[in-house]
Amino acid sequence: MPDDVFLALASPARRRLLELLKDGPRTAGDLAAQFDMSRPSVAEHLKILRQAELVRDEPVGRQRFYHLQADRLEDVSEWLHPFEHFWRDRLRRMADLLENQDDRS
Repeated sequence: MPDDVFLALASPARRRLLELLKDGPRTAGDLAAQFDMSRPSVAEHLKILRQAELVRDEPVGRQRFYHLQADRLEDVSEWLHPFEHFWRDRLRRMADLLENQDDRS
């Protein structure tokens, strides 16, 4: 698993940018308007996402549209899959324990 993807996903702002892009391409200005931070700060987050190949940019006239590249997230999903089983098993055991406690009451 490439570390650059995990580094990019470590920031809540970058995760929010990806969420915004899942509905389709958006301009840099439109994305920046969704945050309470400066446009250069949002641009830096977009740069990190581009470097991790999680987004691509497309210049159209004077605007730049950003597109989600979700295929890179498949690697993350594959890496997380064993942990999903771990937590599902833990939650099932906790539910069984709570159910048994209710039966004793």
